Amino acid sequence: MKKISIIIPVYNEEANLPALYEALRPLIDNQMTDRQYDWEVIMINDGSRDRSSEILASLRERDPRIVDVNLSRNFGKENAMAAGFDMVTGDAAVIMDADLQHPVDTIPRMVAEWEAGWQDVYGLRTDRSTDSRMKRKLTGIYYRLLQRCTRMDVLADAGDFRLLDRQCIRALRSLRESQRNTKALYSWIGFKKKHVEFTYGKRQGGTSSFSFGRLLTLAIDGITGFTTAPLRFASVLGILTSTGAILYLIYILIKTLIYGDPVAGFPTLICTILFLGGIQLLAIGIIGEYIGRIFHETKNQPLYIIDTISGLPESGEPNRAKRQ
Repeated sequence: MKKISIIIPVYNEEANLPALYEALRPLIDNQMTDRQYDWEVIMINDGSRDRSSEILASLRERDPRIVDVNLSRNFGKENAMAAGFDMVTGDAAVIMDADLQHPVDTIPRMVAEWEAGWQDVYGLRTDRSTDSRMKRKLTGIYYRLLQRCTRMDVLADAGDFRLLDRQCIRALRSLRESQRNTKALYSWIGFKKKHVEFTYGKRQGGTSSFSFGRLLTLAIDGITGFTTAPLRFASVLGILTSTGAILYLIYILIKTLIYGDPVAGFPTLICTILFLGGIQLLAIGIIGEYIGRIFHETKNQPLYIIDTISGLPESGEPNRAKRQ
């Protein structure tokens, strides 16, 4: 019998966990699939500050198919998913959120496509009406920019809700970069991909932990992590600015030789200085982003540290820092 794992990062989701488990029960009881599967549900508590840890422990006591994992602090969703990848023991893994915005009834269709031979079956959102107009616009610009800057196919409107074959999981396990953008990694590893359309549900309880600032940081990580296009842009901008400055210098010299050098021109001088200074700061900032990534990678820190874990076979446990 094939085994399918479900990876669910959890952060302050006490209001959603009971409903999430009830929604998953028909699936893991094989009532929603034509074939019989052995299921495991890996719930990664990413340093929640509410009662999520207690609720996960009670769900684990209620159902042995649940793997209850508590990280030592909040490492972020990207690293929590990496922990889930390390713990997967199934032939395939489904990644979904804990807020029930990823509908459980879409998973059987993903499983069917996986059985048909597809290795990465991703959920494709058909409706973004729940997002603000500004967010939809910025999201479209970001994906178009990332597509043009990289040499890989970027899947727009596709997030973390997907089913990955064991081969994809192995590939993701081998990628240990600390500044992670898993959405881009899905595209980078390749393999045979197929989409399954779904409608994004409403959040059942609590509030989303992804602020505009965190989404912007994730977008910057996605661009700087998979392309050097910003550095090339800074170089081209520097060349154009230098060329313009030289031409302007020649113009000033010729004008001075012919017409003399009046005192006027102070505003022009200030504007030129501010413009050149802004270009230099922009270039330094872009270079700083890449140097910052190098700094984080050279420290070679673990992606996460596990505090407690219940339900995973000893042979399947990842290397981790033991609790003292």
